[in-house]
Amino acid sequence: MLKGKKVLIGITGSIAAYKIPFLVRLLIKQGAEVKILLTNAAKDFVTPLTLSTLSGFPALSDFFEKADGSWHSHVELGNWADVYLIAPASANTMGKLANGMADNLLTATYLAAKCPVFFAPAMDVDMFNHPSTQANIQKLRDFGNTLIEPDEGELASGLYGAGRMQEPEKIIEILIDFFKKKKGFEGQTVLISAGPTYESIDPVRFIGNHSSGRMGFALAEEFAARGAEVKLISGPVAIAATHKNITVIKVVSALEMFNACVEIFPQVQVAVMAAAVADFTPVDVQSQKIKKPEDEFSIKMKKTPDILKELGKIKNKGQVLIGFALETNNEVENAKQKLDNKNLDLIVLNSLKDAGAGFGYATNKVTLIDKHQVIKELDLKLKTEVAKDIADKVSALQLM
Repeated sequence: MLKGKKVLIGITGSIAAYKIPFLVRLLIKQGAEVKILLTNAAKDFVTPLTLSTLSGFPALSDFFEKADGSWHSHVELGNWADVYLIAPASANTMGKLANGMADNLLTATYLAAKCPVFFAPAMDVDMFNHPSTQANIQKLRDFGNTLIEPDEGELASGLYGAGRMQEPEKIIEILIDFFKKKKGFEGQTVLISAGPTYESIDPVRFIGNHSSGRMGFALAEEFAARGAEVKLISGPVAIAATHKNITVIKVVSALEMFNACVEIFPQVQVAVMAAAVADFTPVDVQSQKIKKPEDEFSIKMKKTPDILKELGKIKNKGQVLIGFALETNNEVENAKQKLDNKNLDLIVLNSLKDAGAGFGYATNKVTLIDKHQVIKELDLKLKTEVAKDIADKVSALQLM
């Protein structure tokens, strides 16, 4: 699975750097191309000569060569890679990455990289457990980077605990698994909706909700990373898509989202409707700002078009349609009813009763219910991880 893959490795100042030559050998045996960046501190633990000999490319640590002034472009390095693996990732470097610092070639390349990024922390247990380190790890995961969890074991300090970098063989397994999944949706087009809709009352005010769009955007990034061409229809949000395979169609109202989804749906193999679409919209939108009434004020509302129901009606054989349900009572029963009534293949159930789930959080806790009545309740996890679970389930449904 790694034959022809371009793997960029960033090595930081940790004793675990001694493992990287073994990792390079394994990657080369798998048929990968490997280029290596080092921080100056990393050179105290492993030599550029060793790494250059094993990889067949110069191991770089400076932006340019002092002897002749030749430039090592962090942009070109970031564009070259299919995956950027930062291993070992020290507490110091993770702090820099999490806060956008680019004071060396490794960190500057991270900011320029458009490929998936994996990072494998390695440090003493107390450093690893420190709140600042954990906050930086969380921030990097929120950016969409993949954490390679360190093992518990005997550390260089003599202490025992978390902070031991995964062994090269395990890292190879993780990369192989990633590239296997990445191929899962090649040649497919996936439609995803995300974020809220805003229903205008007058030129100043609107009715909306607290959806951030994070779940929908995480899904878009995940399907794109697995090879799909993604059409992302997004309501008003403050986040942006990064993968080159994602085309964003911006809408505001529920009607605009309905029209865009109905137009694109016949062209796709998979549709995931993750947007929090308004159920009602004002009957009359005022052309002038409404003045504050003295006592009471009411707005007459009408139902918005039901996007999921319409897509369920026009769904063709072979298409997979996924909906979301946010429930506060009789959650599973209501979700099952929605699954059946709207001709869905899978419904993702959110419950507002779960702490850390729903609007405004980087995490989510969902239950997956498919058309075969198979129910899978997932633990609370990052929305980027939930997106992986949903993509895995869609892939399984396509094989049924």
